[in-house]
Amino acid sequence: MNDADIAALVRDGMLVVLKIGGPLLAVALASGLLVALVQAVTQINEATLAFIPKLLVIGVTLVLLGPFMFATLSSYTMMLFDRMIAVGGS
Repeated sequence: MNDADIAALVRDGMLVVLKIGGPLLAVALASGLLVALVQAVTQINEATLAFIPKLLVIGVTLVLLGPFMFATLSSYTMMLFDRMIAVGGS
């Protein structure tokens, strides 16, 4: 295994991290901004008001995108195992 192969594995790993974590972070950011806007308009400063909607939205996102996340992580893991077998066999 040379440097190009290792760089490709690291790049693919970073893409997997972005595919899995990116949607969750984007949804959390959007819901946080929406709740903060509602709090600013209504002048209600309650800590649970900021936490509970974000928790619910992230939970729904995990339920909806769970199969995609599992498939992405599973395919990357299978590719890594295939690469380990190929390196070990040579």
